[in-house]
Amino acid sequence: MVSLQLMTTTHRILCQDSSLVPDLEEESVHLVVTSPPYPMVEMWDQVFKTLDPRIEKVWEKGDFLAAFSLMHGKLDSIWREMFRLLCRGGFLCINIGDATRNLSGGFMLYPNHARILEGCLALGFTTLPLILWRKQTNAPNKFMGSGMLPAGAYVTLEHEYILILRKPGKRIFSSPEEKQRRRRSSFFWEERNQWFSDIWDFKGIRQELQNREERETRSRSAAFPIELAYRLVNMFSLEEDTVFDPFAGTGTTNIAALTAGRNSVGIDIDPGLVRLAEKNLYDSLPGAMERIEKRLTDHESFVRDWRNRKGEPKYINGNHSFSVITKQEKEILIRNPIGIKKIQGGVAVEYSEEVSTWPWKPGYLPIFLPPSG
Repeated sequence: MVSLQLMTTTHRILCQDSSLVPDLEEESVHLVVTSPPYPMVEMWDQVFKTLDPRIEKVWEKGDFLAAFSLMHGKLDSIWREMFRLLCRGGFLCINIGDATRNLSGGFMLYPNHARILEGCLALGFTTLPLILWRKQTNAPNKFMGSGMLPAGAYVTLEHEYILILRKPGKRIFSSPEEKQRRRRSSFFWEERNQWFSDIWDFKGIRQELQNREERETRSRSAAFPIELAYRLVNMFSLEEDTVFDPFAGTGTTNIAALTAGRNSVGIDIDPGLVRLAEKNLYDSLPGAMERIEKRLTDHESFVRDWRNRKGEPKYINGNHSFSVITKQEKEILIRNPIGIKKIQGGVAVEYSEEVSTWPWKPGYLPIFLPPSG
Protein backbone atom coordinates (compact mmCIF):
# COMPACT_ATOMS: atom_id res chain seq x y z
CA MET A 1 0.00 0.00 0.00
CA VAL A 2 1.06 3.60 -0.74
CA SER A 3 0.10 6.08 2.03
CA LEU A 4 -1.27 9.48 1.03
CA GLN A 5 -2.90 12.44 2.66
CA LEU A 6 -6.62 11.90 3.32
CA MET A 7 -8.77 13.68 0.71
CA THR A 8 -12.38 14.85 1.09
CA THR A 9 -14.74 16.10 -1.61
CA THR A 10 -18.18 17.71 -1.30
CA HIS A 11 -21.20 17.31 -3.56
CA ARG A 12 -24.24 19.57 -3.29
CA ILE A 13 -27.60 19.73 -5.02
CA LEU A 14 -29.42 23.10 -5.00
CA CYS A 15 -33.06 23.70 -5.84
CA GLN A 16 -33.20 26.94 -7.85
CA ASP A 17 -33.06 28.49 -11.30
CA SER A 18 -29.63 27.96 -12.84
CA SER A 19 -29.75 31.10 -15.00
CA LEU A 20 -28.43 32.99 -11.97
CA VAL A 21 -26.28 31.27 -9.34
CA PRO A 22 -25.25 33.90 -6.78
CA ASP A 23 -23.94 31.19 -4.41
CA LEU A 24 -20.99 30.53 -6.73
CA GLU A 25 -18.25 33.04 -7.43
CA GLU A 26 -17.13 34.06 -10.89
CA GLU A 27 -14.61 31.62 -12.41
CA SER A 28 -15.04 29.15 -9.51
CA VAL A 29 -16.01 26.18 -11.72
CA HIS A 30 -13.56 24.15 -13.80
CA LEU A 31 -15.95 21.98 -15.83
CA VAL A 32 -19.66 21.94 -16.69
CA VAL A 33 -21.24 18.64 -17.75
CA THR A 34 -24.98 18.74 -18.42
CA SER A 35 -27.94 17.61 -20.49
CA PRO A 36 -30.69 20.26 -20.68
CA PRO A 37 -34.35 19.75 -21.56
CA TYR A 38 -34.45 19.28 -25.34
CA PRO A 39 -36.40 21.99 -27.19
CA MET A 40 -39.21 20.59 -29.36
CA VAL A 41 -39.14 17.19 -27.66
CA GLU A 42 -42.68 16.63 -26.48
CA MET A 43 -41.92 15.58 -22.90
CA TRP A 44 -40.38 19.01 -22.21
CA ASP A 45 -42.91 21.22 -24.04
CA GLN A 46 -44.71 22.19 -20.86
CA VAL A 47 -41.47 22.92 -19.01
CA PHE A 48 -40.53 25.55 -21.58
CA LYS A 49 -44.07 26.94 -21.77
CA THR A 50 -44.05 27.42 -18.00
CA LEU A 51 -40.68 29.19 -18.13
CA ASP A 52 -41.78 31.61 -20.86
CA PRO A 53 -45.51 32.33 -21.53
CA ARG A 54 -44.63 33.62 -25.00
CA ILE A 55 -43.88 30.05 -26.06
CA GLU A 56 -47.50 29.03 -25.36
CA LYS A 57 -48.80 31.96 -27.43
CA VAL A 58 -46.71 31.28 -30.55
CA TRP A 59 -47.41 27.56 -30.18
CA GLU A 60 -51.15 28.16 -30.31
CA LYS A 61 -50.63 30.18 -33.49
CA GLY A 62 -48.77 27.27 -35.05
CA ASP A 63 -45.48 29.19 -35.28
CA PHE A 64 -43.28 26.32 -34.14
CA LEU A 65 -40.03 27.83 -35.39
CA ALA A 66 -40.70 30.83 -33.16
CA ALA A 67 -41.34 28.45 -30.26
CA PHE A 68 -38.06 26.70 -31.04
CA SER A 69 -36.23 30.04 -30.97
CA LEU A 70 -37.82 31.11 -27.67
CA MET A 71 -36.99 27.77 -26.03
CA HIS A 72 -33.36 28.22 -26.93
CA GLY A 73 -33.51 31.78 -25.66
CA LYS A 74 -34.18 30.30 -22.19
CA LEU A 75 -31.21 27.96 -22.58
CA ASP A 76 -29.00 30.86 -23.72
CA SER A 77 -29.47 32.47 -20.29
CA ILE A 78 -28.06 29.29 -18.70
CA TRP A 79 -25.04 29.19 -21.02
CA ARG A 80 -24.40 32.86 -20.23
CA GLU A 81 -24.22 32.05 -16.52
CA MET A 82 -21.94 29.09 -17.24
CA PHE A 83 -19.59 31.46 -19.05
CA ARG A 84 -19.43 33.59 -15.89
CA LEU A 85 -18.84 30.65 -13.58
CA LEU A 86 -16.19 28.85 -15.62
CA CYS A 87 -12.52 29.58 -15.03
CA ARG A 88 -10.29 30.67 -17.90
CA GLY A 89 -9.84 27.67 -20.14
CA GLY A 90 -12.72 25.81 -18.44
CA PHE A 91 -14.87 23.40 -20.45
CA LEU A 92 -18.61 23.26 -21.11
CA CYS A 93 -19.84 19.82 -22.24
CA ILE A 94 -23.49 19.61 -23.34
CA ASN A 95 -25.28 16.37 -24.19
CA ILE A 96 -28.12 17.28 -26.57
CA GLY A 97 -30.20 15.56 -29.23
CA ASP A 98 -31.94 17.06 -32.21
CA ALA A 99 -35.73 16.81 -32.28
CA THR A 100 -38.15 15.54 -34.90
CA ARG A 101 -41.82 16.52 -34.73
CA ASN A 102 -44.84 16.04 -36.92
CA LEU A 103 -46.85 19.17 -36.20
CA SER A 104 -49.36 21.09 -38.29
CA GLY A 105 -46.56 22.35 -40.51
CA GLY A 106 -45.52 18.79 -41.33
CA PHE A 107 -42.64 16.56 -40.29
CA MET A 108 -39.28 18.27 -39.74
CA LEU A 109 -36.07 18.20 -37.75
CA TYR A 110 -35.26 20.92 -35.21
CA PRO A 111 -31.45 21.15 -34.99
CA ASN A 112 -30.89 21.70 -31.28
CA HIS A 113 -27.15 21.06 -31.40
CA ALA A 114 -26.59 23.66 -34.14
CA ARG A 115 -28.65 26.30 -32.31
CA ILE A 116 -26.76 25.74 -29.04
CA LEU A 117 -23.41 26.07 -30.81
CA GLU A 118 -24.62 29.29 -32.42
CA GLY A 119 -25.78 30.69 -29.07
CA CYS A 120 -22.58 29.72 -27.24
CA LEU A 121 -20.39 31.24 -29.95
CA ALA A 122 -22.28 34.51 -29.53
CA LEU A 123 -21.56 34.41 -25.80
CA GLY A 124 -17.83 34.09 -26.38
CA PHE A 125 -17.23 30.35 -26.06
CA THR A 126 -14.75 28.60 -28.35
CA THR A 127 -16.16 25.52 -30.08
CA LEU A 128 -14.09 22.33 -30.16
CA PRO A 129 -14.59 19.03 -32.04
CA LEU A 130 -17.74 17.32 -30.80
CA ILE A 131 -18.57 13.72 -30.00
CA LEU A 132 -21.37 11.70 -31.58
CA TRP A 133 -22.92 9.39 -29.02
CA ARG A 134 -24.62 6.49 -30.83
CA LYS A 135 -27.79 5.40 -29.05
CA GLN A 136 -28.68 2.60 -31.44
CA THR A 137 -32.00 0.85 -31.12
CA ASN A 138 -33.16 -2.49 -32.44
CA ALA A 139 -36.86 -1.61 -32.23
CA PRO A 140 -38.71 -2.97 -35.29
CA ASN A 141 -40.66 0.30 -35.66
CA LYS A 142 -37.66 2.62 -35.51
CA PHE A 143 -37.85 3.66 -39.18
CA MET A 144 -40.07 6.61 -39.98
CA GLY A 145 -42.05 7.50 -43.07
CA SER A 146 -43.24 5.29 -45.91
CA GLY A 147 -41.53 2.05 -45.01
CA MET A 148 -39.86 0.49 -48.06
CA LEU A 149 -41.34 2.97 -50.58
CA PRO A 150 -38.92 5.64 -51.85
CA ALA A 151 -39.36 9.40 -51.64
CA GLY A 152 -41.20 9.39 -48.35
CA ALA A 153 -39.04 7.77 -45.66
CA TYR A 154 -36.88 9.60 -43.11
CA VAL A 155 -33.45 8.81 -41.77
CA THR A 156 -33.65 7.51 -38.20
CA LEU A 157 -31.88 9.50 -35.51
CA GLU A 158 -29.76 7.04 -33.53
CA HIS A 159 -27.26 9.46 -32.06
CA GLU A 160 -27.01 12.46 -29.80
CA TYR A 161 -24.31 15.09 -29.59
CA ILE A 162 -21.80 15.89 -26.89
CA LEU A 163 -20.87 19.48 -27.61
CA ILE A 164 -17.49 20.55 -26.24
CA LEU A 165 -16.90 24.26 -25.72
CA ARG A 166 -14.23 26.18 -23.89
CA LYS A 167 -14.03 29.55 -22.20
CA PRO A 168 -11.20 31.53 -23.85
CA GLY A 169 -7.88 31.77 -22.08
CA LYS A 170 -5.36 29.21 -21.01
CA ARG A 171 -5.65 27.48 -17.67
CA ILE A 172 -2.32 27.92 -15.90
CA PHE A 173 -0.87 25.27 -13.62
CA SER A 174 1.80 27.32 -11.91
CA SER A 175 2.32 25.93 -8.40
CA PRO A 176 4.03 22.59 -7.70
CA GLU A 177 0.79 21.35 -6.07
CA GLU A 178 -1.28 22.18 -9.20
CA LYS A 179 1.24 20.48 -11.44
CA GLN A 180 1.18 17.40 -9.23
CA ARG A 181 -2.64 17.31 -9.25
CA ARG A 182 -2.53 17.46 -13.02
CA ARG A 183 -0.10 14.55 -13.27
CA ARG A 184 -2.14 12.49 -10.79
CA SER A 185 -5.25 13.14 -12.89
CA SER A 186 -3.78 11.68 -16.06
CA PHE A 187 -5.65 8.94 -17.88
CA PHE A 188 -4.33 5.71 -19.33
CA TRP A 189 -2.95 5.55 -22.86
CA GLU A 190 -5.74 3.20 -23.94
CA GLU A 191 -8.36 5.48 -22.35
CA ARG A 192 -6.96 8.41 -24.32
CA ASN A 193 -7.41 6.46 -27.54
CA GLN A 194 -10.98 5.47 -26.70
CA TRP A 195 -12.32 8.56 -24.93
CA PHE A 196 -10.99 11.12 -27.40
CA SER A 197 -12.56 9.43 -30.40
CA ASP A 198 -15.35 11.46 -31.99
CA ILE A 199 -17.81 8.53 -31.86
CA TRP A 200 -18.92 6.87 -28.61
CA ASP A 201 -20.95 3.73 -28.99
CA PHE A 202 -22.56 2.50 -25.81
CA LYS A 203 -26.08 2.19 -24.53
CA GLY A 204 -27.45 3.73 -21.41
CA ILE A 205 -27.97 1.52 -18.38
CA ARG A 206 -31.56 1.26 -17.28
CA GLN A 207 -31.99 2.69 -13.80
CA GLU A 208 -34.08 0.64 -11.41
CA LEU A 209 -36.35 2.95 -9.41
CA GLN A 210 -37.94 1.90 -6.18
CA ASN A 211 -41.43 3.37 -6.32
CA ARG A 212 -43.98 5.18 -8.43
CA GLU A 213 -42.91 8.66 -7.23
CA GLU A 214 -39.29 7.98 -8.23
CA ARG A 215 -40.35 6.65 -11.65
CA GLU A 216 -42.51 9.72 -12.33
CA THR A 217 -39.77 12.04 -11.13
CA ARG A 218 -37.12 10.29 -13.23
CA SER A 219 -39.26 10.73 -16.35
CA ARG A 220 -38.89 14.52 -16.00
CA SER A 221 -35.09 14.43 -16.19
CA ALA A 222 -32.75 14.41 -19.21
CA ALA A 223 -30.49 11.80 -17.65
CA PHE A 224 -27.49 10.34 -19.47
CA PRO A 225 -25.48 7.24 -18.50
CA ILE A 226 -22.90 7.55 -15.73
CA GLU A 227 -20.26 6.36 -18.21
CA LEU A 228 -20.77 9.45 -20.37
CA ALA A 229 -20.32 11.84 -17.45
CA TYR A 230 -17.43 9.85 -15.92
CA ARG A 231 -15.43 10.01 -19.13
CA LEU A 232 -15.95 13.76 -19.54
CA VAL A 233 -15.05 14.48 -15.91
CA ASN A 234 -11.77 12.58 -16.29
CA MET A 235 -11.02 14.10 -19.69
CA PHE A 236 -11.50 17.77 -18.83
CA SER A 237 -10.87 18.26 -15.10
CA LEU A 238 -8.36 17.55 -12.34
CA GLU A 239 -8.61 15.83 -8.99
CA GLU A 240 -10.31 18.20 -6.48
CA ASP A 241 -11.62 20.50 -9.26
CA THR A 242 -15.24 21.68 -9.12
CA VAL A 243 -17.66 20.17 -11.63
CA PHE A 244 -21.05 21.83 -12.17
CA ASP A 245 -24.35 20.70 -13.68
CA PRO A 246 -27.09 23.33 -14.16
CA PHE A 247 -29.65 20.58 -14.97
CA ALA A 248 -28.70 18.09 -12.28
CA GLY A 249 -31.71 15.80 -12.71
CA THR A 250 -31.04 12.57 -10.85
CA GLY A 251 -27.46 13.58 -9.95
CA THR A 252 -25.50 11.66 -12.59
CA THR A 253 -22.83 14.35 -13.07
CA ASN A 254 -22.37 14.68 -9.32
CA ILE A 255 -21.92 10.92 -8.95
CA ALA A 256 -19.37 10.87 -11.78
CA ALA A 257 -17.45 13.69 -10.09
CA LEU A 258 -17.56 11.83 -6.76
CA THR A 259 -16.21 8.69 -8.43
CA ALA A 260 -13.36 10.63 -10.03
CA GLY A 261 -12.36 12.52 -6.86
CA ARG A 262 -13.72 15.92 -7.90
CA ASN A 263 -16.04 18.30 -6.03
CA SER A 264 -19.43 19.02 -7.56
CA VAL A 265 -22.47 21.28 -7.48
CA GLY A 266 -25.75 20.49 -9.22
CA ILE A 267 -28.87 22.61 -9.65
CA ASP A 268 -32.42 21.70 -10.57
CA ILE A 269 -35.70 23.60 -10.34
CA ASP A 270 -37.71 20.44 -9.65
CA PRO A 271 -37.83 19.70 -5.87
CA GLY A 272 -38.68 16.05 -6.56
CA LEU A 273 -35.57 15.62 -8.69
CA VAL A 274 -33.43 17.35 -6.08
CA ARG A 275 -34.63 14.93 -3.40
CA LEU A 276 -33.98 11.96 -5.69
CA ALA A 277 -30.50 13.27 -6.61
CA GLU A 278 -29.60 13.67 -2.93
CA LYS A 279 -30.70 10.08 -2.28
CA ASN A 280 -28.75 8.81 -5.28
CA LEU A 281 -25.63 10.63 -4.09
CA TYR A 282 -25.81 9.11 -0.63
CA ASP A 283 -26.28 5.63 -2.13
CA SER A 284 -23.57 6.02 -4.79
CA LEU A 285 -20.43 4.65 -3.13
CA PRO A 286 -20.85 0.96 -4.07
CA GLY A 287 -21.37 1.91 -7.75
CA ALA A 288 -18.45 4.34 -7.64
CA MET A 289 -16.14 1.69 -6.25
CA GLU A 290 -17.35 -0.78 -8.89
CA ARG A 291 -16.52 1.70 -11.69
CA ILE A 292 -13.06 2.33 -10.21
CA GLU A 293 -12.44 -1.42 -10.00
CA LYS A 294 -13.50 -1.77 -13.64
CA ARG A 295 -11.13 1.01 -14.67
CA LEU A 296 -8.20 -0.75 -13.00
CA THR A 297 -9.05 -4.26 -14.13
CA ASP A 298 -9.58 -3.00 -17.70
CA HIS A 299 -6.07 -1.56 -17.54
CA GLU A 300 -4.74 -4.86 -16.19
CA SER A 301 -6.29 -6.68 -19.15
CA PHE A 302 -4.89 -4.14 -21.60
CA VAL A 303 -1.36 -4.47 -20.19
CA ARG A 304 -1.58 -8.26 -20.28
CA ASP A 305 -2.54 -8.14 -23.95
CA TRP A 306 0.19 -5.57 -24.69
CA ARG A 307 2.76 -7.77 -22.96
CA ASN A 308 1.73 -10.78 -25.04
CA ARG A 309 1.93 -8.86 -28.31
CA LYS A 310 4.76 -6.36 -27.80
CA GLY A 311 6.65 -7.29 -24.66
CA GLU A 312 6.96 -5.55 -21.32
CA PRO A 313 5.73 -1.91 -21.23
CA LYS A 314 8.49 0.61 -20.62
CA TYR A 315 7.16 2.44 -17.54
CA ILE A 316 5.84 1.66 -14.04
CA ASN A 317 3.22 3.71 -12.22
CA GLY A 318 4.72 4.64 -8.85
CA ASN A 319 1.42 4.91 -6.95
CA HIS A 320 -0.14 1.61 -8.00
CA SER A 321 2.93 -0.39 -9.08
CA PHE A 322 1.48 -1.46 -12.42
CA SER A 323 2.91 -1.13 -15.90
CA VAL A 324 1.93 1.80 -18.11
CA ILE A 325 2.67 2.68 -21.70
CA THR A 326 3.82 6.30 -21.50
CA LYS A 327 5.84 8.48 -19.17
CA GLN A 328 2.80 10.73 -18.50
CA GLU A 329 1.01 7.80 -16.83
CA LYS A 330 3.67 7.23 -14.16
CA GLU A 331 1.89 9.34 -11.52
CA ILE A 332 -1.76 8.44 -12.18
CA LEU A 333 -3.55 8.18 -8.85
CA ILE A 334 -6.94 6.49 -8.59
CA ARG A 335 -8.28 6.94 -5.07
CA ASN A 336 -10.78 4.73 -3.27
CA PRO A 337 -13.85 6.56 -1.90
CA ILE A 338 -14.47 4.78 1.40
CA GLY A 339 -16.67 7.01 3.59
CA ILE A 340 -19.70 9.23 2.99
CA LYS A 341 -21.74 11.49 5.24
CA LYS A 342 -24.66 13.82 4.74
CA ILE A 343 -24.04 17.56 4.81
CA GLN A 344 -26.43 20.42 4.14
CA GLY A 345 -27.67 20.03 0.57
CA GLY A 346 -25.59 16.99 -0.23
CA VAL A 347 -22.76 14.73 0.89
CA ALA A 348 -19.07 14.75 1.79
CA VAL A 349 -16.89 11.84 0.69
CA GLU A 350 -13.63 10.64 2.22
CA TYR A 351 -11.02 8.83 0.16
CA SER A 352 -8.62 6.27 1.56
CA GLU A 353 -5.18 7.28 2.76
CA GLU A 354 -3.92 4.07 1.20
CA VAL A 355 -3.88 3.24 -2.50
CA SER A 356 -4.05 -0.38 -3.61
CA THR A 357 -0.97 -1.56 -5.48
CA TRP A 358 -0.92 -4.20 -8.18
CA PRO A 359 -2.46 -6.71 -8.52
CA TRP A 360 -5.65 -4.81 -7.76
CA LYS A 361 -7.73 -6.47 -5.06
CA PRO A 362 -10.88 -4.61 -4.04
CA GLY A 363 -11.25 -4.81 -0.30
CA TYR A 364 -13.08 -1.70 0.82
CA LEU A 365 -16.68 -1.46 1.94
CA PRO A 366 -18.37 1.96 2.07
CA ILE A 367 -18.64 3.60 5.47
CA PHE A 368 -21.72 5.69 6.11
CA LEU A 369 -20.50 8.37 8.50
CA PRO A 370 -22.67 10.44 10.91
CA PRO A 371 -24.09 13.65 9.38
CA SER A 372 -22.16 16.88 9.93
CA GLY A 373 -23.32 19.39 12.54
